[in-house]
Amino acid sequence: MAGATVTVSGITFGQGRPKIIVPLVGKTEEEILAAASQAKVLDCDVIEWRIDFYEQVESPEKVADLSHKVRQAANKPVLVTFRTAKEGGVLPISDELYFEIYKAVLRDGQADLMDVELFMPEKEVAEIIALAHEKEVKVIMCNHDFDATPDKDEIVRRLILMEDRGADICKIAVMPQSNQDVLTLLTATAEMYAKATRPLITMSMGALGMVSRVSGEVFGSSATFGAAAKASAPGQVPVSELRNILSTLKLSNEE
Repeated sequence: MAGATVTVSGITFGQGRPKIIVPLVGKTEEEILAAASQAKVLDCDVIEWRIDFYEQVESPEKVADLSHKVRQAANKPVLVTFRTAKEGGVLPISDELYFEIYKAVLRDGQADLMDVELFMPEKEVAEIIALAHEKEVKVIMCNHDFDATPDKDEIVRRLILMEDRGADICKIAVMPQSNQDVLTLLTATAEMYAKATRPLITMSMGALGMVSRVSGEVFGSSATFGAAAKASAPGQVPVSELRNILSTLKLSNEE
């Protein structure tokens, strides 16, 4: 199976088995750096620093400063993510501050990837993507629905919109209410994968959707999120088990 690929610090999304991303959800600098150090020895490919959990996230310069330490402690590619409250994050902030924090990280901090939400203001999103690309940071554009699963065509429409807006990787996460909803997400993934110009990350959340987190190589999702200790989203598989499951389900020997 061939598809679009993106390489970040030697990790190629869209090739071989799905890459394993582990979120860091500490509140204090001490907790965050301890978790980053632990992640260094975890069997994962990328660390996601969920900065919305950080107690001083509303100070952009402190986020930028800490990002250097997180990258050094983890010694792995770092995805910097502020998940907004409306998409499941823990801290409501203004759109203005959201973009201010991201600009500080891009200008003065360190990140390999940055998470940008699809339904943020279009002009500011375009500016952040341009700045990220100027700094050689890849953008994962995302959308989350914690209540339901949109129909197949709507899922595909949102992923195409992400491509159109300049994302390097397109991500969508939805909540199933039935096994048919899980099939809808997987069908949309396979349909999009056949024509995508960017790698995809898709998932159906919760226990019902867990199969979608481990079947990416079959349907076209290039990464999956595993829980190191505390899960950052419902249905995450412990990272200690994830690699074994992905290896068991492998289609080829290509990593």
